[in-house]
Amino acid sequence: MQVSQDMTMARAEASATTVVEARGLDKSFGSVIAVDKADFEIKRGEFISIVGPSGCGKSTLLRMIAGLTPRSGGSLSVNGREVTGPRGDVGVMFQKPTLLEWKTVIENVLLPTALKGRVSEADRSKAQALLNLVGLQDFAHAFPRHLSGGMQQRVALARLLKIGSDILLLDEPFGALDEFTREHLNLELSRIVSDANVTSVFVTHNISEAIFLADKVFVMTPRPGRLAAVVDVPFPRPRDLSLLANPDFVDLVARVRDIFSKGETA
Repeated sequence: MQVSQDMTMARAEASATTVVEARGLDKSFGSVIAVDKADFEIKRGEFISIVGPSGCGKSTLLRMIAGLTPRSGGSLSVNGREVTGPRGDVGVMFQKPTLLEWKTVIENVLLPTALKGRVSEADRSKAQALLNLVGLQDFAHAFPRHLSGGMQQRVALARLLKIGSDILLLDEPFGALDEFTREHLNLELSRIVSDANVTSVFVTHNISEAIFLADKVFVMTPRPGRLAAVVDVPFPRPRDLSLLANPDFVDLVARVRDIFSKGETA
């Protein structure tokens, strides 16, 4: 009994671990303030959505966490270490899948491994397992031109998971897709990141999408980008598309919209 209790406490402690922490985080491009004095924490295993109007600094905030854009001020750490540049424990997925057209689906998934050296049979088995996870098990030897836009994004997600990063940063990965495909991929993404047991930060300007996916929503105001509120999402998982019509969900969408339109702290 004591061993079981200890394991339960250990899991709870791990889930409460802060993996991303920012204090007074600033970013300016010349005289333009993109992110203004942001304070936040992200816990291990959380799914965070960052939502706000175009140009409010959402992508800039994500790129600073990734180490792709240097901060102008404040502090920022990932897994207890200061962010000074790109790092292996953080993976990034952008709006375009950026697949190599002359390589097959599984070769695209294996590309980060291939760039480091020899691809082993274990690597191939892992890549195939990831294609199974994203629902593309029958397309391992197809070329990107034979896939729909949504399927290409699934390949990009499998490639990201193959890197082995425990923090995934997703910058409007479904923004160019039609609404039906986007909703379906939101369901798949929610399942996939849960199965992969990773921490996820998802940038979008779509409030409903942000709430549907997230445990917490970071609400940003129009430029200069300020973190106006961190809104808890109370709906249990797993979620399905019927949630979009739930009156409590609709009310939360209205609340988030009101926060960033007014720039007030919730």
